[in-house]
Amino acid sequence: MANLPQLTEEDIQKLDAMLCEFITSTDASAALVIDEAGFLITHQGDTSGFDLTSIGALASGAFMASQAIANLVNEKNFNCIYQQGENFSLFVTNVDEYCMLIVIFKATTGLGVVKYYAATAVKLIARQLKISRKRAPGEGIDLSTLKATDTQHIFRKKELGEKKRR
Repeated sequence: MANLPQLTEEDIQKLDAMLCEFITSTDASAALVIDEAGFLITHQGDTSGFDLTSIGALASGAFMASQAIANLVNEKNFNCIYQQGENFSLFVTNVDEYCMLIVIFKATTGLGVVKYYAATAVKLIARQLKISRKRAPGEGIDLSTLKATDTQHIFRKKELGEKKRR
């Protein structure tokens, strides 16, 4: 499993702003950024009716299955999947080798609109993740090995000096 970069509060705020702009542009219900294993990194939108943990895990699995199918038909990869429903549809696209963007939108919204704006959102999200990787190369976190009882090496309090520098 690849490592998720160490994301700061500022990174998450920037990702959230990108997702909010995306949702506004597409009228999507929700947008999520997940790592390749399906762990939720951040999300925006009205998610009250959705189990984001399960959606992330299952969408990641479906995306990985589509990659296996791509190999079977001699394609390098399929960069997105689309699930159409009566009320809601789901679009999953690759952000980079470590993360994906999941979009939940009303079935009446055109897929073309979602794909069009997703292309820009993916570039912006990937750029922010790349910035965070450069900040601490090799210091990422593999969420699949995280022990809920041992999080001291991940979370720390902000030092007073850090707050003043912002």
